[in-house]
Amino acid sequence: MALSRAQPARPCGESTRLLPQASKLVELPYSSSDEDDGYLAGDADLLMAEQDPGTWSPVSNKPSAFSQCVRYLAFFWNLLFLLLGLLALAVGVWGLLAKGSLGGQRLAPLGSDPMLLFVLAGLGASAVSLAGCLGALRSSPCLLRFFVGAVLTFVGLEVLGGLLLLAARHRLRDALRDTLLLCLLRYQDEPDLRFLVDEVQRNLRCCGLGSYRDWESNAYFNCSAPGVQACSVPASCCLDPWQNGTVTNTQCAFGVLRLEDVAAGGIVHLGGCVAQLSAWLHGQVGGIVTGAAVLVLVEAAGVLMALKILRDIAPVRVRD
Repeated sequence: MALSRAQPARPCGESTRLLPQASKLVELPYSSSDEDDGYLAGDADLLMAEQDPGTWSPVSNKPSAFSQCVRYLAFFWNLLFLLLGLLALAVGVWGLLAKGSLGGQRLAPLGSDPMLLFVLAGLGASAVSLAGCLGALRSSPCLLRFFVGAVLTFVGLEVLGGLLLLAARHRLRDALRDTLLLCLLRYQDEPDLRFLVDEVQRNLRCCGLGSYRDWESNAYFNCSAPGVQACSVPASCCLDPWQNGTVTNTQCAFGVLRLEDVAAGGIVHLGGCVAQLSAWLHGQVGGIVTGAAVLVLVEAAGVLMALKILRDIAPVRVRD
């Protein structure tokens, strides 16, 4: 008859737990109190972690007061640029409607119609700013990521454009001359170019590219052209383009190309605009660099705010 091994006495309130060990059951004492539930839950979590070691569980993270301030600041920040973009879009559409370009069979080329630049810039700024507004207001990761990507793309293009201008600065004079020559040849055909040329000549007190006689290459102003404008230059070339100080005298430069330089010098500006515009741009380098730096800082601030919101709304995950 086999002798049974004496079992040690258990303290009151404890029970036994069976664990597999070498294909036999071994009784282990453990408490039946509330610690039992936690111990079993811990074993279950450990078993799940062993079966799927990559399992993560989200932990709720309530945004702080600072995060709320950043969120609303980002909303109003993008709202401001949304309004500016819509304003630029409205100006572009109004300009196209005023010229009747939208009623034609096709639009003018992009480079010769500044109003199209306003339309494209307004559309781009409005779309990106709207994504930033809605992303900040609704805490949408998709919209915020689109906003960040678009702004970073714009910053990259701006930096690339600046580097290209810096590398090709010696060719800018020739490019500027070609642009002014195109404006001179199409002066009567494009209202936008006519306005631009008149403003440059009036403000810089110049006429033509190298001299006032460059206007002979224009089909409407050369001496062989029909009409009263033959052998003339635009009124913006005149030393005093105003009549009675308020109304533009459109006939102040009629027939000036028939005169000698000395006589013409008493009516119009003899010097061209290429040298004057180059000197003006050279003097504005500091302002241009400052404006570009401010623009980049503004875009960087918008990106940082969007990244802060993305970090706040992203689920915080920890390993079990």
